[in-house]
Amino acid sequence: MGVNNAVAADPSVPLIHKDVLRELAVYTGFTEAGVVALPHAHEIRDAERFAQWVRAGRAGDMHYLKRADERGELVRARVALPFPWARSAIVCLSSYHSAQPRSTDPAPNDAGWIARYAWSGRTDERGRRVPSDYHKVLLKRLKSLEAKLHERYGAFDSRAYVDTGPVVERSLAMAAGLGWTAKNTCLIHPKIGSYAFLSVLLTSLEVEPAPAITVPDRCGSCTRCIAACPTDALFPPYQMDATRCISYLTIEHRGAISAELMAGMGRQIFGCDICQDVCPWNHKAPIGADPDLAAREELVNPALDWLASMDEKDFEQAFNGSPVRRARYAGLRRNIAIAIGNAIAADGGQVRLIERLRTWATAADEGLSPAAAWALEKLEGRGSTAEDR
Repeated sequence: MGVNNAVAADPSVPLIHKDVLRELAVYTGFTEAGVVALPHAHEIRDAERFAQWVRAGRAGDMHYLKRADERGELVRARVALPFPWARSAIVCLSSYHSAQPRSTDPAPNDAGWIARYAWSGRTDERGRRVPSDYHKVLLKRLKSLEAKLHERYGAFDSRAYVDTGPVVERSLAMAAGLGWTAKNTCLIHPKIGSYAFLSVLLTSLEVEPAPAITVPDRCGSCTRCIAACPTDALFPPYQMDATRCISYLTIEHRGAISAELMAGMGRQIFGCDICQDVCPWNHKAPIGADPDLAAREELVNPALDWLASMDEKDFEQAFNGSPVRRARYAGLRRNIAIAIGNAIAADGGQVRLIERLRTWATAADEGLSPAAAWALEKLEGRGSTAEDR
């Protein structure tokens, strides 16, 4: 049984010390960590901003973000709604920055792009490189940190989440002093940048009183992320329309995508790194070294013909246990068709994939067939050759 509010307020009960917490978190494998007492100072402001964003329809088909309680309040808006016992939020940051190229660097015209965070792999007991999922890797570390805290503080209630709980991780991370929200809406840590995962451990433990740590906004006059977004998803600074974001379109959205947005998606087949890749703070960020989240080389600028040739069994073999699996086989094929169309429009290449596009254009899949037909139209628009026919 966890401690209740009355016990947590007892002066004899130990309080979480920020420096101790950070030391334990780093020991268990996290790059950085912070803790904030709940409710935090900006909770009402952040809750209203989140509610406004959802009400404006910016969440698209992500219905889990719209879930409300019996009073109509968004469950994710404030930690106290789903977890009235929570008195502190521990936020852990894990860098996934690697030495591989960025999506904005020169690449082969026949290559697609998978978001940097989804390249992860590990070496299994046979010495083979196999997919790994940051959700599982980091949840294991959170559980290890939780155990260390139990050793130090005794019994308490807790919940551990890695992108799966009813919390707004970025708001909690800012409140815990881990960075600021950039104009592309990502959290930027002043030393680590934004190539980082956020994990949250909610506890019923109180936090030792200390001056609040606030990292000031250091984006300044820079608008590179806004200018670089090819689908205009960043519409004024610090706001993002998920329904136009390439990450949302390639991962969360099911079915057809409008021609306007397909034209801007370029070669992105799972997620998008463009707004982070142009950020000066990430150019300064150190390379992260994590053997459980190291890049699988075959997923860096992967060949479109390799991806297009996959059947469902190949897809499972390549991506079972990987974040890429979230797009599903049907979604990935749709995204590949769009990437092929944009590659064709760019340089007239990908002739060897034309027949595959023609087959996909007649498929029953409501997302794949219009994407393939659109890609073929791009080809016809630049004029066919004898080799195409």
